[in-house]
Amino acid sequence: MLEIVVKTENWERHVRVSAEELGGLVRRIGGDGDRFLVVQRIPDLPDVFAQVWHEAGGDYTLEYRDGAVDRQFQVMVDGPEVVIAAIAGWARQEAGWDGGLAWSVLDMGPAHEVPPLDLGEDDLGEDEREELEKRVREVLVGGYASRAELAELAEEYLVTNDRRPVSREQAQALADRLWLERVAEQARWRGETDPERLTRAFTALQDAGITARENFTCCRSCGQSEIGGEGGPDARGFVYFHTQCTDSAAAGHGLTLLYGGFDGSSETTAAIAHEVVAALEAVGLHAEWDHDPGRAITVTPLDWRRRLVG
Repeated sequence: MLEIVVKTENWERHVRVSAEELGGLVRRIGGDGDRFLVVQRIPDLPDVFAQVWHEAGGDYTLEYRDGAVDRQFQVMVDGPEVVIAAIAGWARQEAGWDGGLAWSVLDMGPAHEVPPLDLGEDDLGEDEREELEKRVREVLVGGYASRAELAELAEEYLVTNDRRPVSREQAQALADRLWLERVAEQARWRGETDPERLTRAFTALQDAGITARENFTCCRSCGQSEIGGEGGPDARGFVYFHTQCTDSAAAGHGLTLLYGGFDGSSETTAAIAHEVVAALEAVGLHAEWDHDPGRAITVTPLDWRRRLVG
């Protein structure tokens, strides 16, 4: 699998695709509403991406940016196979992947200086800056947010009816700084992490007919009302945790799992809980549950180190 995320014009998001799947996506584009792909590496890094545009009957426009706005390159090619080979080589970071193509530098205009958060009419006090950074870090450590989502959080977190103290550019700069710190930190991690074990357990449960969702909705009320729409026709029950559970796990307090049977019976709910506990234990996680179908399952102890995707 290629360590990339591919986003399409029609809002699809493909994570860790094979070279064959990448080829299918590139060959597919060209029709109305499905004319481009944007590709990022995992983990996403600021100003590092590749993209391709194609309209049926025309050439393919292939671009990549290499870490700065003044390092964006473009080439026109007449078929998809060259595009597929180039993006796959870029994804693998192969030496010479860009060779043999007549790249030109794109003029994207000058880079804009972003003013510090403590300058301007609505400058932040030290307490506000600390509060903002703390909240962005909490969501970042949770591991599910993208750089764009973190920037949106940073921009909106301190907004009031008459005050918007953080600009979009300042928010993006803050999110990117903290993101890169976390990327450097996770580069030192070795082996499978507890969140990756959790994902393996959830994948097994999904395959067994239990709808399993990570970081699903904002709270229990929303989760309970929406989980029914996530399952297929043969799903027997569900298990999920919401974003408040993620925050708690990231803070070192263990993870609460909510579950149930789609038929509403306590017998089915208890059976689903037994399967969830067994799946967790099969991947090496410890689950606490008192066999009461009205009580949540807790995964603890838990070392929450979720690798970023973006």
